Amino acid sequence: MTKKDHVIIGIHVQDRHGKVPGVQNVLTEYGCSIKTRIGLHEVSEDFCSPAGIIVLETAGPREEVDAMVTKLQALDGVDVQTMIFGHGA
Repeated sequence: MTKKDHVIIGIHVQDRHGKVPGVQNVLTEYGCSIKTRIGLHEVSEDFCSPAGIIVLETAGPREEVDAMVTKLQALDGVDVQTMIFGHGA
C-alpha cells in the first residue's frame, strides 16, 4: 500500500471583502478535494484585517488538487503556496 503525499495549501487573500467570492467559488468547486480548511485573519474589538490566510489540507486525486491551485493562482490579489510532504519508500 502506497501512502499519498500530504499536500497543504496556503492562500493569502489581500482584499478579503473583494476577493473572497472568487476564492469561495473555487473552493466550492473543489470541495471534495479539501479535507480541512482553516481561515485566519487579525481581528480585535476595533479592527478587522482586510487580508487573511486560508490553510487547506487536501484529499483526493493530485490532479484535482493541482487544478484547484491553478485556478486560485489565476485570481488577482490572491497568493497561493503549496507544501508537499512525501513518504519514504
